[in-house]
Amino acid sequence: MALDDISSLFGQEFAQKMAAMQELQSISRTPLHLERLKYKPRLPKMLQGPVRTEKTIKTSASGDAEIIQSLFPLTFGQEAVRIVPGEAPSSKPLRIGVLFSGGPAPGGHNVIAGLYDYLSKRNPMNKLIGFTPGPKGLIQGKHMEIDAEKLAPFRNFGGFHLIGSDRTKIETDEQFASVKKNCESLDLDGVVVIGGDDSNTNAGVLAEYFAKEKLKTKVIGVPKTIDGDLRNEYVETSFGYDSACKVYAEQIGNLSFDAMSARNTYHFCRLMGREASHILLEAALETHPNFVIVGEEVKAKNQKLSEIASAVADMVVERNLKGLDYGVVVLSEGFIDFLPDVHNLIEELNELMAHGDSNAEPDVNAVAAKLSAESAKCFSTLPSYIQLQLLADRDPHGNVQVSKIESDKLLADVVADELKKRKKAGTYKGAFRVVPHFLGYEARC
Repeated sequence: MALDDISSLFGQEFAQKMAAMQELQSISRTPLHLERLKYKPRLPKMLQGPVRTEKTIKTSASGDAEIIQSLFPLTFGQEAVRIVPGEAPSSKPLRIGVLFSGGPAPGGHNVIAGLYDYLSKRNPMNKLIGFTPGPKGLIQGKHMEIDAEKLAPFRNFGGFHLIGSDRTKIETDEQFASVKKNCESLDLDGVVVIGGDDSNTNAGVLAEYFAKEKLKTKVIGVPKTIDGDLRNEYVETSFGYDSACKVYAEQIGNLSFDAMSARNTYHFCRLMGREASHILLEAALETHPNFVIVGEEVKAKNQKLSEIASAVADMVVERNLKGLDYGVVVLSEGFIDFLPDVHNLIEELNELMAHGDSNAEPDVNAVAAKLSAESAKCFSTLPSYIQLQLLADRDPHGNVQVSKIESDKLLADVVADELKKRKKAGTYKGAFRVVPHFLGYEARC
């Protein structure tokens, strides 16, 4: 089918994705790509043959059980199942939908490959249908059947570009009705949502809606996040976390060797992880940088930026006395939001900006005049570039996008100011040169 015909039937966005896929498939494969395609992920022995399920204990919530049960009366407290060897009861061929939701994580394509392999092995008539891109495709009914030929170039391959992903939240009555219509028209037995905490919450809401509407379509959530914060007694870890940590560790290790070679530079590294510092901790354990700033520890100790800068300056001075004017400092991208005074400032700014004109150029002085005395004082101590980032980089709801705040540069600047004071006082005689880094999207695929 010509791309023009595809565009008229499914829309330009879908046609462009198909064109990109055809281009990828036409690329001559390198020896490395060919070797990558030969790799077969290891499966637990339990999943290497036919399996069936056994119901075990009823599940609950780790907290706020009564509130959660009131929100999910039909799906709360379902029985956990155990996978055991054995043939499952025979059934008609299954039709399963799958989608990616949110940002990518290493291993996404192999989740789809695993679904496809299991379905096709159990019954060649089973079908796997991918929604593109993500929840938006589920709402709009844009989909593609995933077969062996389409899947082949993506096995053991990073990214989510086989079917794409987006961050659409299914929340309006019209959206739920569209999803119901599409699942019924495709005769889906299940929908697999591959996503993080927000995406799996949305999957839970969707499952409750399907139960209320008495749809046969079941909803399954696959825990995906490089942050490593989607886990409990049933979920040991999310896929993507281990691979991302290894990539960040390699980068930090490379910067450590660079610092040791040049012997005149401190590398300040900001790692992904807004609300949880699991990546930071794991990468630090693998590389042993000179100073690690854990956001949760900052919050627990109620530390201010000046206190942290002073502690980092102490480390710099101590190393200078040993003739070492270089090193590596790591912090999480959410570091600035863990600072109690800055956190309160951000809360106030979110409230102010949510009710303002999102298209207007931010006016630093006008905004500062509307802040409380304590937040205005905190705001005034921040460098002008941080002030502008706090006002300009906002999500659709008016909230600060913490990942875009250059907290690595901010910390480096405050530490530099502290060292200038010490040099003037005669307690520091070294040279402080910093290169800031944001280690972010490099590890998501």
